[in-house]
Amino acid sequence: MSIGITSIYASFLALLILLLSYRVVMLRRKYHVGIGTNGEKVLARAIRVHANAVEYIPICLLLMAFAEMQQAPSWLLYGAGTALLLGRVLHALGLSKSVGKSFGRFYGVILTWSVMLLLSGYLIGYAIGFNF
Repeated sequence: MSIGITSIYASFLALLILLLSYRVVMLRRKYHVGIGTNGEKVLARAIRVHANAVEYIPICLLLMAFAEMQQAPSWLLYGAGTALLLGRVLHALGLSKSVGKSFGRFYGVILTWSVMLLLSGYLIGYAIGFNF
């Protein structure tokens, strides 16, 4: 059984995590901080942006992979993958600019949570025998 659709989105999301990681490394070098933040707010925010991506992306990709293994419709998988990628990019941009409310943070979280809810619902439905 192939999980080709999930693999595409996993690749793009891995590149996003790599980009966010690189940003943290560059800021650590700039501020000469090996561990922690040393009070540098820009670094603290970059670390949080990276951590947030690492907290949400893996579980969403697992849900996608499980749904794809259960032969979920391709439109559902492409929709979920696109929403997740867009949501994570929006969230990263929004949180990078402001720790307060922002368009990117709000809609990034809404898209991410929607993907988690949709795929969780699909998998629960599949497990209890609901025929999609």
